[in-house]
Formats: sequence, structure tokens, C-alpha cells
Amino acid sequence: MTAKSTASAFARAREEGRSALIGYLPAGFPTKQGSIDAMRVMVENGCDVIEVGLPYSDPVMDGPTIQAAAQTALENGFRTRDVFDIVEAVAATGAPTLVMTYWNPVERYGVDKFAADLAGVGGAGLITADITPDSVTGWDEAADANDLDKVYLVAPSSTEERVAMTTANCRGFVYATAVMGVTGARDSTSDLAGPLVARTKATTDLPVGVGLGVSNGDQAAEIAKFADGVIVGSAFVRVLAEHADDPAAGLEALAVLTRDLAAGVRR
Repeated sequence: MTAKSTASAFARAREEGRSALIGYLPAGFPTKQGSIDAMRVMVENGCDVIEVGLPYSDPVMDGPTIQAAAQTALENGFRTRDVFDIVEAVAATGAPTLVMTYWNPVERYGVDKFAADLAGVGGAGLITADITPDSVTGWDEAADANDLDKVYLVAPSSTEERVAMTTANCRGFVYATAVMGVTGARDSTSDLAGPLVARTKATTDLPVGVGLGVSNGDQAAEIAKFADGVIVGSAFVRVLAEHADDPAAGLEALAVLTRDLAAGVRR
């Protein structure tokens, strides 16, 4: 286990008797430096693991909040290579830092080169939103060669066989999507999350993180009762977007939200 690994973050949270808080933010939003500043604030205020989203022009899994943020990053000139600068800066905080991406940008960049460059800047691994472990991509081999985590997704619609196959190929943790549909903060958490986590845990000893829909400490506390990790994305993006004209106020609001969520996983 290395200092950068997500396993270390989950182990520390487990020792403290709580779930880990995992924060997502698109790279390059609101600007390249702005995304670095925001992710550092998220770490300083309680995020255990950071997911750096790679902006992509056809984000089929993302809801309108994250789609708009990714579009802003692209219009500002974001390029795939920029994600490595951001990962390096965030990983320097000591928080395990993964890239969450659709597959096309990785394939276009070059699978082996992407893995080597990610490992070279201290990245912990890759979360692949739109491929499954049985896809013929070359990612497993590239990740293994560079000691990177491989995080695949399970969903409420996954069969028992698909859940078992997916978890058998994960390293670091398993990403459980709590709702059917796109990302986005919701007023209440999904009642599909608990059964999905139970089904997933029946197949693996890996930690299971639950994502999609969590936006406040109360919801984080609810998910933390049965999940090893609580994943938050759209709520962070929304806070920054609401303070687009005042970045300093946006970072302060982001800190407040992160502390609320961090308190939630500790209840």
C-alpha cells in the first residue's frame, strides 16, 4: 500500500469508525488554477479522496450541472494533458487523487501513455464511467503495469453475475451508482443504494463508495450507515457556479459545504 492509494484512505476512515468522503470536481472548472484551488479547499476541509473529472464533449452520464461545468472548462481551452498538472497539484496535498473519465479521451491520448503519465504525477488511479471490465480496452494491463487503481461502476440494474465480474476486476474501491440516471444533487437519497451495496459487498472485500445525488451532511450521514465511502460531485460544482463572480466567496462556500459533509460521514 502506498501513501497515494485509495486503500490507505479507506483504511484510515475505517480505523476512525466512519465512511470516507470522496469529492468530485471537473478539471479546469471554473479555470485550471481555480479547480486546483477548489480541490485543495475540499481536502483541507475533510475530503479523504479526490476525483478529478476529465471534461468531455459527450458526457452521457453527467447531469446538467456537471455538463455545464465541463463545457466551461472546454471553452476555456482545457486539453487532456492539463489533467495531469491538476492531479499533480492535488495529489501533493497527500489525498489520493483519481481521474474520473469517459473512455474516448484516454484512448485518443494513448492508453499506455495515459497510465504512465497519470502514475508519473502521483495519480492513484482511474474511474471509467462508460466501460466495463470485460471491454477490450487495454486499461487493465496499463493500470497493472503502473500500480494504478481500477475503479469500475455497478448499478441497481446490474445482475448478480455482472456485479461479481465487476468487483473481481476492481482495485482500490467499487463505485456504486445509487440511482438510475444522470448525476445531480437530489432532495433525498435513493432507496436503491442500500440493497446495491449489500449485493456488492457479498462479492468482494473492497470498500464500496456510493455516488450520485448526495448534497448535504444529512444525506451523507444516511449513506455512511451502510457504505464505506460517500461520493459527492454536483453539489460542489453548484456551489462554485453560484459564486462565479466572486471566486473567494465560492471557495469559502465550498469549505462550508465540505465541512458539513465531513461531519455527516462522522455521525
